[in-house]
Amino acid sequence: MLHLRLIVPSARTEEVCVLLEERAGTAHLAVLPGAARTPPGDVVMCDVAREAADELLDDLRGLGLDEHGSISVDSVDLSLSRQAERAKDEAPGEGADAVVWESLVEETNEESTLTATFLAFLTVATMLAACGVVLDSAILIVGAMVVGPEFGPVAGVCVALVRRRADLAWRSVLALLVGFPVAMLLTTLFSWLMGGLDLFTDARVHADRPNTSFIWDPDPFSFVVALLAGVAGMLSLTSSKSGALVGVAISVTTVPAAANAAVALTFGDHRQMWGSSLQLAVNLAGIVIAGTLTLLVQRFFWTRRRVHA
Repeated sequence: MLHLRLIVPSARTEEVCVLLEERAGTAHLAVLPGAARTPPGDVVMCDVAREAADELLDDLRGLGLDEHGSISVDSVDLSLSRQAERAKDEAPGEGADAVVWESLVEETNEESTLTATFLAFLTVATMLAACGVVLDSAILIVGAMVVGPEFGPVAGVCVALVRRRADLAWRSVLALLVGFPVAMLLTTLFSWLMGGLDLFTDARVHADRPNTSFIWDPDPFSFVVALLAGVAGMLSLTSSKSGALVGVAISVTTVPAAANAAVALTFGDHRQMWGSSLQLAVNLAGIVIAGTLTLLVQRFFWTRRRVHA
């Protein structure tokens, strides 16, 4: 269940209440007349089944509440109520399959913004991966994949394409186009420093590295894995099962590829540098393609289910 808290102009309260009472999947309607001061109006609260939330939010925005009032949505972790159970039974479909588009856009909008924190996480992850590729350590590579925040803007691109949100697309692309070059540049300087300390050496960089050689040697499986990771990642976002994102992060070779390209550039290994860059491009492209197609399929089937309900 989701909890809605609305600030409604007093003249529209009755209209909003009728909408909430007639809509399948709602329960626990409460009205606090005159409780809101900024903006002025009434506070209206109710719970709604997740599978009915997206259409209801569209209707509330159609009434202008996002402009003349307020719409807040919180997740209800536990609701012990017979009315809540009845509301979930009346709503079409299953909550786990439903996509709350407004929530998805807001989440990806926040995660895809280019900030100092985003750059710091991406840089640290790339430096950690650089240590992993030089030491041929799968554990360090996995750790770097988990730390990397790059899935946020990649998911933002997918959502922007489906929702036709140019602002979100620009913000997400900017985060990727600035984030990775900055992280790779700083990792190149880091590799140069580690080389000066004799911790990164030509012998280590050019030695056989069976655990990490796949990073600079992309093959068809690289694209297949990226496609599967894109599907899993988008499903985890739309169903609010964030734990699956950890598996997605470990599946794709974005941060390690960027790191190996930086290390290879430092030591003049152009074959590894171009191979790693290609691996990075293949992974990003595969995730965007699969993520966008996943959202399109979800929108198609969920729209048909709502029509037939």
